[in-house]
Order: sequence, then C-alpha cells, then structure tokens
Amino acid sequence: MTALDYGIFTLYMAGVLAVGFYHFRRNRNLDDYYVGSRDMGWPHVGLSVVATDVGGGFSIGLGGLGFAMGLAGSWLLMTGLVGAWLTAVVLIPRVKALDAAHGLFTFPDLLRRRYGEGTALLAAAISGIGYLGFTGGQILAGAKLASATVFNTAPLGLEPMTFALLAIAAITIVYTVAGGLKAVIYTDTVQWIVLLAGLLLAALPAALGAVGGWSGLRAALPADHFRLTAVAPVQLVNWTVTIVPIWFVGMTLYQRMFACRDVREARRAWFLAGLLEWPLMAFSGVLLGMAARVLFPDVEAEMGLPLLIAEVLPAGLAGLVVAAYFSAIMSTADSCLMAASGNFVGDLLARLAPRARGERAQMRLSQLVTALVGVLAVLLAARFHTVLEAILHAYAFMVSGLLVPALGVFYLRRGDGRAAVAAMLGGGGFTLGAIVTGARLPGGLDPAFYGILLALAAYLAVAAIWPGRRTSPPPGANP
Repeated sequence: MTALDYGIFTLYMAGVLAVGFYHFRRNRNLDDYYVGSRDMGWPHVGLSVVATDVGGGFSIGLGGLGFAMGLAGSWLLMTGLVGAWLTAVVLIPRVKALDAAHGLFTFPDLLRRRYGEGTALLAAAISGIGYLGFTGGQILAGAKLASATVFNTAPLGLEPMTFALLAIAAITIVYTVAGGLKAVIYTDTVQWIVLLAGLLLAALPAALGAVGGWSGLRAALPADHFRLTAVAPVQLVNWTVTIVPIWFVGMTLYQRMFACRDVREARRAWFLAGLLEWPLMAFSGVLLGMAARVLFPDVEAEMGLPLLIAEVLPAGLAGLVVAAYFSAIMSTADSCLMAASGNFVGDLLARLAPRARGERAQMRLSQLVTALVGVLAVLLAARFHTVLEAILHAYAFMVSGLLVPALGVFYLRRGDGRAAVAAMLGGGGFTLGAIVTGARLPGGLDPAFYGILLALAAYLAVAAIWPGRRTSPPPGANP
C-alpha cells in the first residue's frame, strides 16, 4: 500500500471516531444510548442490519469460502435472506406490539414479560457470552485484514497480527463506547455504502482484471468452483440451523427493531437487508475469494482476500477497499459490543444492583461495561484460528439455548420459567459441550441441530409437568 492508501484509511478512521464523539454529546438517557430514541427510519436501519449481520466475519469468511469451494459458498448468505424475510413476516409485528406496550430495551426483556426475572437473567448471560465470542470473531477478521495490508510491519517489536488486533479493537471500542446505538446505526449506513462501492467499483474489476477476466478465472480453477450445486446437503442444513434462527434471537437485531419508529419501518428495513445479503454481497465475496485463489494458491484460505487487496489493487483503490472491509468489520463488532453491554448492564447488573438503575448512572456504567467487553473480546480473538468457525460457534450456542423460549413467547401457551430454563440449559449446554469437546455427531450435523431439538423436548416435557399459568397471548400473538 502507498502513502495515498494510508491517507485514505486514516481519514476514514478519523471520521468514524468523530461520529462516535458527536453522539456522545447528544446521548441523554438509555433510550438514546441503547435504542436510538426509538425513532429511526428504515433505510438507516436496513443498512445497519445487513452491515451488522454480514460484517467483517462473513466478508472475510465469504472470501475464504470462495477460495475453497467457489460459487457454492454464496449459499451461506442465502440463509441471511431467508432469516431476514421470515423475521419481517412472523416476528416483527408481534415484537413491535410488545415494545409499544412496554418500552423494551433488550431481547431478555421480551422473555421477562412471559417467563419472569430468573429466565431473563439466564437469557442475558447466554446472549452476552455468545456476543462476546462473536465480537472476538469480528476483531480477528479485522486483524487478519490489517496484518496483510495496513499493519504488515508493526512497531514496538510486536508481531503484525498482534499489533493489528490491538489497533482495530481500540478504534472500534472507543467510538462504540462514546456514541451508543445511534452512532452505530449512522456509521453502519456509511460503512455499508463504502463497502458496496469498494467491492463493486474497485475490488471486483481489479481482481478480475488481474486474473484475465472471467475466462481466465474459469481456466485457472476447478470446474466445481463454478457449480452452485457443489456443496454437500449436510452443509446447507448446518448453515441453515445456525444462521436462520439467529434472526429470531439476536440481541443486535432486537435493538434495531426497538429503534424503528413503527412496524412498517422495521419490516421495510428487514426486507432491504435480505436483498443486500443475497445475491449482492454473497456473490461479490465469493468471486473475490476465487480470484485470490488464482493469484495466491498456497496461502490459508481466509488470508487470500487480504493479500489480493494489498498486492493487486492500484494506489488509492487499495486504501478505499481496505476502508470498505474495515467498515464491514467494525459495523458488526460495534453492534456486538452494544448487544453484550446491553445484556450485562440492562439485564444483569441493573437487576442485581438496583441502585445502578438511575438513567445517567446506568448510561455511564454501560459505557464502562462496553469497554470491558471489548477487552475480553480481544483476548478471545487471540485464541481463535478461523473467523467463520468463531462466528458459527457463537451462533450455534445462542440459537440452541434461546430459540425455543423466544418462539414460546408467541406460539406456546403452556410452560413457565421452568420450561424456558430447561430449554436454555438443555439446548445451550449440549451445544456448548459438543463445541468444546469437538464431538462428532451423527450425520455430520452441527451441534445446533441437536441442541434445538433437545431444547424443544426439554421445554415440552417440563411444560407437561408444570404447565404454569395459562397466560393471555401477548399483543400480536396467535391466540
């Protein structure tokens, strides 16, 4: 990269920090900090949703899939389109009805209305831990990109990867701590526009030009890289059971639902997000990974794309595309930091220590916890090996423990907090144990597949013994 590239990158990072500090002066209460004053329009929220979901992890991960398996890797983000549109149709009207009635802040607030305080606390712990791991995956994505581009040499005798990890984490943590959700959503809007422009106008044309165009790509890669069907059915099932359900339990997504001014705005935002994920982002990412394999066939799959950016793109364009990918990385990392902070502060600390409930005091506590979560995420990132693996493990843990109780709020009339806790511990505990031990499960299916089934069985079994109070359905639920 040239001095021009470094200048573009530096100016971009300075602009992101400026947005965070601008909103730092405007945040006056928890509505401002956590749910954007509940008055956000669909274009900003839609771009923020897709930026959060795809982010740096899936951006770098898609490049790795394109490198390894070609066009079939694009099916990874088809699950994003399905999840976004399903949520818009079956979940958003019900959630917004509850939000209008009770002024919700977090995903566990939804469970608290149905199952009680203890269930919400356990859900907050599961969600917070899951997003801690997810944030670590995003920071690792940033470090991989930075170590091959901006920080390929590092000061103070540090390894480039270590220095990149610390630098990217510092920038992301500072503007997220300062600005809250409104800063996150507005920067996400800019970041996604920069990402699309960087990919479509700079990275893809340059990469295809470097490999001799589409004909050069086809001549250099195996035929299977150009078949959409070149993916095992079990892989499609695994992507589906880990990614589609996250749209129903993701704290980052609930915060954006609460931030929308009404149901219409929220549904439009989710429809927009799905279209941007597939096919636009999906095929852009895998095509860049395929070009990287032609140019750097001997590197680790997820490092091919960063090397392509650093060594192939001309001066000026490299800085733009690096800024674009950092946009995606930070747009997810900042949202995950906000989600974990909201869980730990709004659902755990404020409930366990009621004196911390004052609006101003809780906002300052939220900023402190956001910073601490960021530090823990850096430590986790240092232990991960591949970005996609880290993200999918975090997803699997969260959906196994939280999907059944979340759907139970609207669709299961029987069962109280005991049934919900049984589902969380059974499903989440099983999946976490399988991930930690590396257990091989029947059929090669992801632990989340069995974890969700176990959670449902546990919920129904406990609900049959202790049906609990037959509650009236919440607003918008099926009777």
